[in-house]
Amino acid sequence: MRGERWSGVGRSDAADAASAGSSAAGRALAGREDARLVVLFCSERYDVPTLLSGVRSVTGAVPLIGCSTAGEIATGGPGDDSVVVMALGGPGFSVRTSVARKAGADLRAAGETAAGCMADLDARPHRALLLLSDALSGDQRAVVRGAYGAVGAEVPLVGGCAGDDLRMQRTLQIHGDEVLTDAVVGAAIGSDAPLGIGVSHGWREVGEPMLVTGSSGNRVLSIDDEPALDVYLRRLDAPAEAHVDPDAFTMFALTHPLGISRRSGAEVRFIAGADFTERSLGCVAHVPQGGLAWFMEGDHDSVLRATEEACAQALDALSGEPAVALLAFDCIARRGVLGDEGIEQEVEAVVRRAAGAPVAGFYTYGEIARTRGTAGFHNQTLVVLAMA
Repeated sequence: MRGERWSGVGRSDAADAASAGSSAAGRALAGREDARLVVLFCSERYDVPTLLSGVRSVTGAVPLIGCSTAGEIATGGPGDDSVVVMALGGPGFSVRTSVARKAGADLRAAGETAAGCMADLDARPHRALLLLSDALSGDQRAVVRGAYGAVGAEVPLVGGCAGDDLRMQRTLQIHGDEVLTDAVVGAAIGSDAPLGIGVSHGWREVGEPMLVTGSSGNRVLSIDDEPALDVYLRRLDAPAEAHVDPDAFTMFALTHPLGISRRSGAEVRFIAGADFTERSLGCVAHVPQGGLAWFMEGDHDSVLRATEEACAQALDALSGEPAVALLAFDCIARRGVLGDEGIEQEVEAVVRRAAGAPVAGFYTYGEIARTRGTAGFHNQTLVVLAMA
């Protein structure tokens, strides 16, 4: 017989970190004592170790992973400067967690280490590996490759990269009672019922394709043999302040990503910043030299259509069974397109699709969704994990 499964979500924006943590955790657990996993998403405005202590005062030693955000998502809607806690429980779930510290030294090895918890998971018919990582530590595709190498093709990967409210300076990852940076945390989830993953972005190509004539790691140095930043600003007719002000550039780049040609179609790359001296662009993942690229754009309607598509993909994989929980990993750049009213509409759409199941998530610096093939790192995309 299948074991019972339940989930709960709590949110708090209390000013006191310990009170916010204990309040959100209390609402998520609602007095239940058989929690299997706690997932924590929080703003860096809090003293996060103190906030975590508040959460642990309620959850005790239940396995826990989490991260800092660029905004939080819960059943009640999107928000900022808050903490969101999701709890999964009941005998129908089993969970193991792990952590890779100092991930930037070898991101592929970090992904493999974070995925190591899957080896200790008891046998269940449905499994997934949830990963939360630090996009600022380097090319996150290597994390996905390392995790894939550890768990193989049969285990889907899902998750997102922590945020720091667009400061692009330091993100936090949380494992058990530890608050870390430059880390990858993983949770192997086993379930008696199906798990589904959906992924969609809603961006479209703009103008003619270009050639990446110079790149190094995550930096695009030249496009069509011109400095990459100059081409970007000119081709997109960027506002004057984006030419000189790093913060203004970041806000503009949120809604103007780079698309690169892959055999599976165009992959989106989040442009996280610019070097005004070197005249280069900094991305969250590797951009190959010699590859074709496009600038991309989206609008309110295309991004919301992608929301519906991602939810439909995730829920369709549940084979008609109702969801007990939805986790959403939503790129901060999509928020830039939608605006305040639009993100309310987006979360309302996710909640409507959840049909009463609790919803939690956060605004990310990159998304993880691998259901087939070896690729699985995304930018400026919505990824949804549905659990029956």
